[in-house]
Amino acid sequence: MELEVRHLRALCAIADAGSVRAAARQLGMTQPSLTTQLRRIEHALGGRLFVRERSGSRPTTLGRTVLSRARPIVAEMAALVTEAQETVRRDGEARLRIGSTGSTGTRTVVGWLRRLQTRYPEVDTSLHVEPSANALLQLVDAGQLDVVFVHEVAGCPLRVPPGLEQRVLTDREPQFVALSADHPAASGDGPLKLAHLAGDRWMVDPAADGEWDGLRRVFASAGLNPKVTLGDYMTGWELLAAGEVVIPCQPSTRERPGVLIRQLAGDPLSVRLFLASRPGPVPGTDLDIDIDEIFTDLRAEYVRVARESPAYSAWLTEHGSPLVA
Repeated sequence: MELEVRHLRALCAIADAGSVRAAARQLGMTQPSLTTQLRRIEHALGGRLFVRERSGSRPTTLGRTVLSRARPIVAEMAALVTEAQETVRRDGEARLRIGSTGSTGTRTVVGWLRRLQTRYPEVDTSLHVEPSANALLQLVDAGQLDVVFVHEVAGCPLRVPPGLEQRVLTDREPQFVALSADHPAASGDGPLKLAHLAGDRWMVDPAADGEWDGLRRVFASAGLNPKVTLGDYMTGWELLAAGEVVIPCQPSTRERPGVLIRQLAGDPLSVRLFLASRPGPVPGTDLDIDIDEIFTDLRAEYVRVARESPAYSAWLTEHGSPLVA
């Protein structure tokens, strides 16, 4: 049996609805049909995805891993259909389609979007967020997005399609760590050693290309083998505040109630940030949309956000970054 998008959509529906019966109603299926489909999917994957309890269906460890991969795919297909419908409806209307990985920096991306809307008020500027940088690069190559802002984990090269242009924002952005305010290592202000967090459970999104491999490489180099939970970062921040996990994060990430951001000693984790686009003008519009201007707005917003973080601003100055020149 080959898995299809409809199978992944069914798994997401069961997880979201909390039971096979409720999911079947949402999908317009009978409960026996959905149960049979679930068993076939589990057989194809080689293990149980849900445990049935009195309160409903709960994902197993395998189920959570599969769901972390399935959700972005289902969301991508929904976005593709929506975009196709919008393209038909707005045929001939000027548009600019930008994309970004969720962990590249939400604050920067939101500000970047606003700058572009101000620069090109007559253009319909849309944003597509996707955890996989490789998927975003493929969407640019296929002409489904115009420009994307992505991150490449050190030691884990992305699969950049030949012919795409890259405008590098920074070759090296250090990754800090987010931890609970109650964490024993949170009392000091200086950088934290990885060894101080070796007993913690780390969380990483397996859909974010290179992040799990990069983290594993850093641990191996330090001779550490901490526990790791795979899952989406939205859930991770809830676990983080409860003191259940620690999470690598952007250095400009804002602290929030119950959560602190700390630098890692020696900056063992880092990423390269760049803008990718196809050569030539943005297609689908007669307006003069300049990729260099798009990059200028991205850089300006990134610098603005970075300067709001004292720790990261100090790091940039200490390392002589041209971003603060």
